[in-house]
Amino acid sequence: MQAEGHPFRMRVHRQGREVLVAVSDATLVGKEFREGNMRLLVSEHFYGTEHADAMEVLRQLAGCTIANLVGVGAVTLAIQHGYVDPENVLDIDGVPHAQMCTA
Repeated sequence: MQAEGHPFRMRVHRQGREVLVAVSDATLVGKEFREGNMRLLVSEHFYGTEHADAMEVLRQLAGCTIANLVGVGAVTLAIQHGYVDPENVLDIDGVPHAQMCTA
């Protein structure tokens, strides 16, 4: 269930100097999508249990080294703020998926 005003689930993973931010539309967590040989598992373990709003997501994207984004809302937010090029978005069974990496 989505918390009011917090349409995303987000988890920050840290490994040394790398900071990976995993963001999903809240309604997709716990689901699996398949298309051809591609499989996208939107697990609570990876995307977290904490609800987040757009401002929280943008704050984390500004400081991360890697991001993994799933869902129309999460991917659109990243595109609108220049984190993801729309040409690099995959569509897996109708669900947008994008990754970003800073240089």
